[in-house]
Amino acid sequence: MAPIPPQPVQITCPNCRTAFRTGVFTVVDAEQPEVKQALLAGQLNVAVCPRCGLATMLSGPLVYHDAAKQLCLVYFPQELNARPEEQERFIGEVTSFLTRSLPPDAPRAYLLTPRRFMTLNSLVDTVLEADGITKEEIERQRKRVELISQFAEVMDDETAFNQLVEQNRAELDYEFFATLTAFVAASQGQGRNESTEMLVRLHQKLVEATGFTGDMEGDDEDEVDTEALVEQLVQASDDELEQLIAEQRHGIDYSFFEQLTDRIEQAKAAGAEDEARRLSERRSTILGTVERMDREAQAMFEAGTVVLREVLEAPDTRAALEANAAKLDEAFMLVLSANAAAAERAGQTEIVARLEQIAQQALEVIQASMTPEDRFINELLNAETPRAATQLLRQNVPLVTPAFVKKLNEMADTQEKRGAKEASEQLRRLAREAGAMLF
Repeated sequence: MAPIPPQPVQITCPNCRTAFRTGVFTVVDAEQPEVKQALLAGQLNVAVCPRCGLATMLSGPLVYHDAAKQLCLVYFPQELNARPEEQERFIGEVTSFLTRSLPPDAPRAYLLTPRRFMTLNSLVDTVLEADGITKEEIERQRKRVELISQFAEVMDDETAFNQLVEQNRAELDYEFFATLTAFVAASQGQGRNESTEMLVRLHQKLVEATGFTGDMEGDDEDEVDTEALVEQLVQASDDELEQLIAEQRHGIDYSFFEQLTDRIEQAKAAGAEDEARRLSERRSTILGTVERMDREAQAMFEAGTVVLREVLEAPDTRAALEANAAKLDEAFMLVLSANAAAAERAGQTEIVARLEQIAQQALEVIQASMTPEDRFINELLNAETPRAATQLLRQNVPLVTPAFVKKLNEMADTQEKRGAKEASEQLRRLAREAGAMLF
C-alpha cells in the first residue's frame, strides 16, 4: 500500500501568534511504521511553533488501519462537534480509499464495520492490545508519556526540573528512556525539527541528571534480524530459552513482539489452535523473563547511582570509595562511565576530570580489596591474547587448585546468565586449561 501523506494545514501559534504550515495525519496505516510509532508515542499531529517552540496537539478525525489484523478504528474528537452525517461521509471516503488500495484477494468485510472510539487513548490501547501488549504495560507506558510531558514543561526551570527528577527517580529506568528515544525517532520521522531538538535536549538533561547509560544512537549490536530472532526463540527448548533471551535482550523490542503476535494470528487463521496456544504461552514467558531481567538490571543501575552520589558528596572521595569497597562493582563503574560521557558531551571539563579521578581511585580500591585469587583471575581476563593467559596459568601453578577451577566455572555461569557470552566462554576456556593442569 502506498504511503498516505499528511494533509497540509495553516495554523496560528496560540502563544506568539506566529502563522505557519504543518501536516496533519487523518489516516494511519500499520504499514507506515514511523507514523504508527508517532501515534503510539503520543506524538502524532503535534505542531511545534518555529518561533517560540510551543508544542500544540492538533485535533482532527483519525482512522487507524491494519489489513493484516483486519482492524479499522475511527476516532472523532468531541471538540470538533462534527454532525453524524459529516462523520459518516469522512469514514465512507477513507474506507473506500482503503478498499481500493488493498490487493484483489484481501479481506474487506472489516472495513464495512469500523470500530469507533470516544477517546484517542482507547484507540491506542486497542492497537497495542492487538500487538500483544498487556493492559498493565499500556498503563505503565501511559505514565511514562505523562512524565515526559511534565519534564518538557519544566525543562528550562532548573529548580523545578531537579525536583521532578528526585521525585520520580525510580521511574527513570530503561523503559522510560526507551520511550523518550521513541519520541525522538517519531519526531525525526515526521521531519519536525523543532520538536526533535527539544526532545534531544530533554534526553541529554535527563542523562546528565541520572547517569543513565542508554544511548540514542544505535550501534551494530542494535541491527537485529527480528524475523530470525522470533524464529530462534520460538523454536528454542525451555531449558535454553532464558539464556537466549539474556544474549539477545537488545533485539527483543516492540517490533519483536509485534512479529510474534502476527505469527499467533496466522496460526489462528489457519485453524492451528494448538500452535497458536503454544506461541501465546511462549510470548508470555519471553515477556515475563524480559521484565524480570530489566528489573534486575535497573536495581543494579540504581545501586551504582546511589554509591556514586554518596562518593561525589563526600568531602574525601578516597575514604568514601574505601567505605563502599564492597559496592564498587560493574554497575558502579558503568554508572561512573556514563556520567563521565554525559559530562564530556556537555563540555563540562571539570566534572569529567573529577569523574576520571574517581574512576582511577575506584580501580585502586578494587585492586587493594581483591584476594590473591581474584587478582590472578583479573590478570587472566585482561591478558592480551589467549596464549598470554595460558602462560600466566603455567607461571602460577600453585594458585591453580580445584577450588580455583570451580570458581572460574561459577563465574562463567554468572556471566552466561547475564547474556555475556564472550566473557562466559573466556572463563570456561580458562577453567578447562586450569583443570587440565591438575592431572
